[in-house]
Amino acid sequence: MQATDRALAKLLVERSFIPGDFTLSSGRRSNYYFDCRVTTCLPDAMPLIGKAFVTEFRRAGTAPRSVGGMTMGADPIASAIAYYSLGDGPALGAFTVRKERKQHGTRRWIEGCVESPVAVVDDVVTSGGSVLRAIERIQEEGLAIVHVVVLVDREEGGMDAIRGFLPGTPVSAIFTKTELEGLRAEERGYA
Repeated sequence: MQATDRALAKLLVERSFIPGDFTLSSGRRSNYYFDCRVTTCLPDAMPLIGKAFVTEFRRAGTAPRSVGGMTMGADPIASAIAYYSLGDGPALGAFTVRKERKQHGTRRWIEGCVESPVAVVDDVVTSGGSVLRAIERIQEEGLAIVHVVVLVDREEGGMDAIRGFLPGTPVSAIFTKTELEGLRAEERGYA
């Protein structure tokens, strides 16, 4: 793990990894929760997030012109990527996929600076449902998707569901639950 990634992982472990008894948006029960917005909205994390995602696009050989996903989880990530890309271009636009279609004006699913091809981003994937809804809405708007990247893969089948929906499109995670659990154990002296 590179130093930048490790710094971001530490922030996620310290701020966003919450043990307890939770019901996830997928309806599944879990003994931990990743509240990633606590980290993704943190000023110290934003440049690390931007760099991690731009690096992942380059590693996969994809060249999106804009980035975004389902509101709210994707919003701070897309903004961090867009801002970071100004200094390590090309510059990328950021967009938001609405949960409900706008009922007036343009009646669009997507708001912001969207230009095809796009990368779909999100904070956490469990079943993949939110990302799949975003993908459907992005496709409905006629945009090409070149990459799907999430900050944390809970390793519960969601990434495979996304891959099955978009065969041939790179689908990746910056961190897996296993990596973050390992870092958490190391930080607490259990490793």
